[in-house]
This record gives sequence, C-alpha cells and structure tokens, in this order.
Amino acid sequence: MNELQDLRDQIDDFLANHPQSPLTWEQRAAFRGLDYYDDNEELVFTAVVQRFADDEPFIEMETSTGDSRLYRRWGRFQFLVDGEEVALTIYSDLYGEDFFMPFRDATSGKETYGAGRYMDNHRPGLQPISETEVEIDFNFCYNPYCAYNANYSCPLPPRENWLIVPIRAGEKKFDH
Repeated sequence: MNELQDLRDQIDDFLANHPQSPLTWEQRAAFRGLDYYDDNEELVFTAVVQRFADDEPFIEMETSTGDSRLYRRWGRFQFLVDGEEVALTIYSDLYGEDFFMPFRDATSGKETYGAGRYMDNHRPGLQPISETEVEIDFNFCYNPYCAYNANYSCPLPPRENWLIVPIRAGEKKFDH
C-alpha cells in the first residue's frame, strides 16, 4: 500500500472511531470514508521559495468562528497549474518551526470545502527541504475540522492564497 492511501485509511479510521474525532455521533453512524480526487502527479513538485525576512511582522489570520491566530509569512513559491502560473504563501508558527499553507482555489465551495483546504508539515505533502526549497504534493491537502463540524475554529486562507485555478487533488467536500 502506498503512503497516500495508507494515510487516507488512517484518517477514515480516526474520523469513524477515535474519541477526539470532529464528527458527531450521528455523522459517525453514517460515515463511509472521505472522498478524494484521483492521484494527480502534475501537482507533485519541488519548488524554489522566495523567503520573507525572519523579522517579518506577524499576521492575524481570521478563523471560521471570528477569532484570529498569529502566523508569520515564511515564504512564497510559484508553480504551474494547467499552464497558468500561480503562487502560494507558506506561513509558519511564531517560532518558524511549524509550517502551514491554507488555500482556496476554483473548486472551493463546489467540489471542495468552501472555506478552503490545508497543507502543513505534520503530514506528508508540505516538507521544507532547505531554506529555499519545499516539496509539495497537493494529493495530501485536506479539509480543516470545521468542514465536518461548525463548532471548530479554523484559520481561513488569507486572500493572497486564493487561487483562480482548480487544484484537483486531495480531499473533496465532506458529505454530511
């Protein structure tokens, strides 16, 4: 079994059975697994990152519940989707150790969760490999917990991470 399918199976098991699952008991009873796009090898690449200054001011990222969380802009990279050049910003925690890349794209609200999807360095898919390069695999992008349960507070992608192209990889919209 490959790494991607193994992780998806683990996530389905967590959502269905773990005490800390964001799914309600009613959702768990009907849950048959998450829906994903087929693997898209065109959305797997190594990217050169244009780093922001280490003293870049913190930004407040609004959440789905109206709160805010502090992040630092770590770096920005460009890539091609269906022949169109686009760019995304990677954010870090306050210490520059954890990396987070929330984004919206042309599938948001139609094929995928309306508020956007996530990638971070705690899952495969977003892995810094040097100060100026990252490995990106959009097949690992996922929905935040607020896609399953409105009681969760999830950071919303800043406008600089709203893409006009579709990212047809990773997790699709959750069917309640």
